[in-house]
Amino acid sequence: MNTRTGKPEIDVLSPGKLGPLTLRNRVIKAATFEGLTPQGVVTDQLIEFHRQPAAGGVGMTTVAYCAVAPDGRTAAGQLQWTDETAPGMRRLTDAIHAEGAAVSAQIGHAGPVAASKHIGYPALAPSRAFRVTTQNFSKPATVADITRITEAHANAARRAVETGFDAVEMHFGHNYLISSFLSPKVNKRKDNYGGSLENRARFARETARAVRDAVGDKIAILAKLNMDDGVPGGFWLDESIQVAKWLEADGSVDALELTAGSSLFNPMYLFKGDAPLREFAAVMPQPTKLGIQTVGKHFLKEYPYKDGYLLDDAKQFRSQLTLPLVLLGGITNKKIMDEAMNSGFQFVAAGRALLRDPDMVNHLIEDATTESLCNHCNKCMVAFYGGTHCVLRVPNPTVHKR
Repeated sequence: MNTRTGKPEIDVLSPGKLGPLTLRNRVIKAATFEGLTPQGVVTDQLIEFHRQPAAGGVGMTTVAYCAVAPDGRTAAGQLQWTDETAPGMRRLTDAIHAEGAAVSAQIGHAGPVAASKHIGYPALAPSRAFRVTTQNFSKPATVADITRITEAHANAARRAVETGFDAVEMHFGHNYLISSFLSPKVNKRKDNYGGSLENRARFARETARAVRDAVGDKIAILAKLNMDDGVPGGFWLDESIQVAKWLEADGSVDALELTAGSSLFNPMYLFKGDAPLREFAAVMPQPTKLGIQTVGKHFLKEYPYKDGYLLDDAKQFRSQLTLPLVLLGGITNKKIMDEAMNSGFQFVAAGRALLRDPDMVNHLIEDATTESLCNHCNKCMVAFYGGTHCVLRVPNPTVHKR
């Protein structure tokens, strides 16, 4: 904070350096699964989904979720890196660049989060276990699987360069494959990828290294890292800080986006706010519908919402690292953005607030007192079954441009 002016030393609306990339401002559209690729290829609807916040002023938008391999999808129809998807990816990046924003691709492997019956492949995990959420057993990943998926991340990064992306974000969170290796609750292995934290972090570090070696500094490289899983016996802050230190020392990432929660055990730990149980049950087939109606409140727990709700935990990383950090969680107004900048963060990432109002950044430029209209009902979490959107927002065919 500048003691003379009372303003942040870094203005969130000023340009920000991210590896080899300079963003026009420090607000990133966070990866929010779009549900707009039913055939597994880029659609006009997906392009429009990202074009709107780009036209609305964000520095960068993040395309989620781009699987690095066929068995890395969470569900059928999800984007993956193939020759068939490349032309659509280029159309998407061209559309975002035309609006003056950068575009990042979230790359990863679903691992135990995948629903085997929908993707036609076993759900890989560190160790065998039955997953209530997907109603299937996970298959222990072999060392050959780990090597294959590590190289698949590198290939995905190469394809991202070829199709015009400015950055990639490796998904090391939410108990997706690499995150599940980090978690002692999920990872029961006895080999070099299990046991000690150094072993459990090996997959993440090898993957980040492979991506860096594949693309050098042609694009920015981020990792979305769990600070904690939000479940007893899971990955926790002290271990996550050490993994972050290793990634920084390895020189393999340009920034970390800090997240939390487990898609296997406690998804609402990330989102906070209302748990839309009735809405989830309404779109689910039996017997999943009955399960949600009877025991859903034990899985979709409700946590109180406040702006910047991950900030206190994320500050512990900021004090231990020099690496640029992206603050996620409850980024809804200029006040919390300024607080993030004052706390030493270089970027902020907004998800639900930009679903509610894709023009949020332009509105903040015009009036810094603008508040997001998002009420954290979380019904957008259910909407992705038919295309992610804010259920409270009336679609506006004309996007406000500066």
